[in-house]
Parts: sequence; C-alpha cells; structure tokens
Amino acid sequence: MNSKKKRRDDWRRDFSDFFALDEIDDEFERMKEYMDRIVHRLMESESEYEKPFVYGFSMRVGPDGKPQIRQFGNTKPWAVGREEEIGGREPLTDIIEGVKTISVTIEIPGVEKDDIELDTTEYMLTISVDAPQRRYYKEVELPSKVNPELTKATYKNGVLDIILEKVVKKDKKGKKIPIG
Repeated sequence: MNSKKKRRDDWRRDFSDFFALDEIDDEFERMKEYMDRIVHRLMESESEYEKPFVYGFSMRVGPDGKPQIRQFGNTKPWAVGREEEIGGREPLTDIIEGVKTISVTIEIPGVEKDDIELDTTEYMLTISVDAPQRRYYKEVELPSKVNPELTKATYKNGVLDIILEKVVKKDKKGKKIPIG
C-alpha cells in the first residue's frame, strides 16, 4: 500500500466518528451532477441561458434572536431549464419585520414599473413580472398578518420597496363589574 493511500485511509478511520464522510461524498457527487446538467444545457442552447445563474441562501438574525434562512436566486436546482413553467426567475428578496410594519425589498432589474404586478393578502405577497425582456415570479410568506389596503410600494433603479402595515392586536379592555 502506498503512503498516500495509507494516510487517506488513516484519516478516514480516525475522523469517521466525527464526520459522516459518506454523506459528504454523496453531497459532492450530487453537486457535481447538478453542475454537469447545467453545463450540458448551456452547451445545448446558448440563447436560452444568456444570464448568469444565481442560487443560494441568505441568513440573518430575526427580531426574536433566532436565525432566519431564506433561499434566493434566479433559479433553483429543480428549476434549471424550467423558468417558463414556474412563471419566471425568482428575484433576490429581503424581508425586515419591524414593530408596526414589514418591509420587503425585491431586486428586479431591467423592467419597467408598469410591467410589475403586485398582489397581497393578509399573509402572502406575490410579485410577477411578464415583460418581453425579463420574467420574474415570487411568493413571499409574510411573518405577520398585514392589512393589504395599507400597502405602499415604490420602484427605482431595479429595486422594488414594499411597506406593509401590520395588523396590531388591540388590547381587550375589561369592564369593571360591581359586586352586589
């Protein structure tokens, strides 16, 4: 047995209790297959994929001190080559919950304000853009109940800013009851 192979086997044996090496190897193999599919599709049809692929996760600490992990990007592993089926690319989105409002910032460059369709319910915000040059689609689950009638939005330089007013629970006032 050569010394490189022996060292690698020793390392695997010594650290196998600490790491699930087989799972890591499987994950790297899945990532390699995913990248191979993307490259293969790019080579097949250059006109379909002129823009770069973006997919990832953002993490921030929420107001409650707990981490919030969100996906972002203009594609997802299961959607490569299927943006048309799901309504368009997913824009990068940031959600900040304040005491009285929820602020949502969405990056949708390259479109006109009139191409943006924005709908909201008490717990969901939906954005869709169906312009000749770009298509975007995203459903955002809101962290708190909002009043859709009080929603305000502005669009400037490819950034859509939305302010949603939270529904504030009113304190129930009690009534003194005289004891007779």
